[in-house]
Amino acid sequence: MPVGPIKDIAAAAPRGRALLALDVGAKTIGLALSDASWRMALPVGTLRRGKFAADAAALARLMAQHAAEGLVVGWPLRMDGSVGPRAQSARDFATELRRALGGDPWIALVDERLTTAAALTALGGAHPRRAKARGALDALAAQAILESALSALIGPA
Repeated sequence: MPVGPIKDIAAAAPRGRALLALDVGAKTIGLALSDASWRMALPVGTLRRGKFAADAAALARLMAQHAAEGLVVGWPLRMDGSVGPRAQSARDFATELRRALGGDPWIALVDERLTTAAALTALGGAHPRRAKARGALDALAAQAILESALSALIGPA
């Protein structure tokens, strides 16, 4: 299964299994997890980025720990919907992660436009440069990405 936009690969999603969402940034990866029924999306923290192999191993452990069989990766498209350098970088990360994980993991790209703004609103406008707020912001952005994915997979609640 190739990495692709969720609308193109939704039919192959691992039904009845948890999904792990990633908000991939330069320094951290925000993390959120769904339940197996895809009814809830919960922020679970952040991963401080290091070397790619270490990041991939940490994500593999997290997936195993929570029996997650699919990944949702935030795809920062431009406001006009086109793919720019940041979106291509996210796709490249997802493709390399798929190779590093081995097997044939389901990895969907989900439009993440405005998820950081939604996360800031959820934080009550906390300043994102504060370390504690930044970690919460990344995890909440991952949660917003995952909620968008779940809506695409099962429809609005």
